[in-house]
Amino acid sequence: MAAKPPQNNTSEPDAIEFGIAALSDDVDAADIDYPADGRTIAQALEHVDVPIDAAGNTVTIDEALEATSKDHFESRRELLESLHPVFEEFRANASKSIFARLRSLVPF
Repeated sequence: MAAKPPQNNTSEPDAIEFGIAALSDDVDAADIDYPADGRTIAQALEHVDVPIDAAGNTVTIDEALEATSKDHFESRRELLESLHPVFEEFRANASKSIFARLRSLVPF
């Protein structure tokens, strides 16, 4: 997923990527031979922090892989499809926190 950043600074990117959109390039660049297990994937991705929302919240790939119902992935596509609902759940939970609610009230 991606969200447009505020339009007051033109030097920033056109969109902020999060979830599988943010992870996709890392997965492509990593040396992962499929089929692969979650531990191998986490190591290949160097235990990267993945942005889960436009507010800057992140989750480690280790946490995301642990939250899937799988530990074995036959392909890149299966990996990303398995992670998508996990990132959505983390994003939804992050937006429910008191800190996130307060942060959404601040205009910057």
